[in-house]
Amino acid sequence: MPLFSKGSKKSTPETPKVDEHFRHIAFIMDGNGRWAKKRGKPREYGHKAGSDTFKTICQYCCEVGFKAVTVYAFSTENWKRPRAEVDAIMDILDHYLEELKQNYKQYHSRFKFIGDLSVMTPALREKIVYVEGMNQESDQILNIAFNYGGRSEITHAFNTLTAAGKTTVSEEDIAGALYTKESGDPDMIVRTGGDLRISNFLLWQAAYAELYFTDKLWPDLTTADVDDIIRDFYSRKRRYGGL
Repeated sequence: MPLFSKGSKKSTPETPKVDEHFRHIAFIMDGNGRWAKKRGKPREYGHKAGSDTFKTICQYCCEVGFKAVTVYAFSTENWKRPRAEVDAIMDILDHYLEELKQNYKQYHSRFKFIGDLSVMTPALREKIVYVEGMNQESDQILNIAFNYGGRSEITHAFNTLTAAGKTTVSEEDIAGALYTKESGDPDMIVRTGGDLRISNFLLWQAAYAELYFTDKLWPDLTTADVDDIIRDFYSRKRRYGGL
C-alpha cells in the first residue's frame, strides 16, 4: 500500500476489528484552519468542527478495540498562533472537560493529558485532574497531547531519571519515564492535512510506527476512513529491522 493516501478508498460494509498486533493508534489532527478558510470562516470555526470529529473518531476507535488512542491536540509551538485562535482552543478544551465530567459514563476509555500542563490556568488543571480520575477501571486509554512536544517529553524523561538518581539509563528506563508509559509505542501514526512530517510528535515512540498520511483535512475524517486505515495497517509487513 502507498505511504501517502489520497483520501479514503471505497469502504466495505464490514467494520474491521483490531487485535493485539494493532493496539495503539495516534493522530496528528491537522487541517482545521484550512478547512475553515475553504468555507470562508475564521480558523476558530475549524477548531470547533475538528473537536466534533475528534470525539467521533476517538469513540469509534474504542469501539473497534484499540487499547490506546493518542491525539496531538496542541503543541508547544502552537502558542505562536494568533491570540484569538489560542483562546478559542482553550475554550474548546474547557467545554470538553465539562462535557466529560457530566457524561463520562458514556465513554469507554480513561483519559490522560500528556504534555507540560504547568502553563494551564489553575481552573483547567483542576478539571484535568478530575477527568483523569474517572473511568479508572477501563483498560482503554485516550492520551490527549496538550502543550506537548516530543523533544520536551524526552528532556522531561531524562530529568525525571536524573532526579531519581540515575547516572546511566537504558531504553527501558526512558520508555518508563515517558508520558505514554502506560500505553506503549503507537503501532501507527496518522496525519491528516497532506503534510509529510510528524512535527515533533512522539519522537521516541515513533521509532517503528507505521506512518499513514492523507490529504483529508481533519474535520473531514470519518469512521469509514478509520476502517480504511485499519485495513491498510494489516496489509503491511512490520519487520523491525529484520527480514
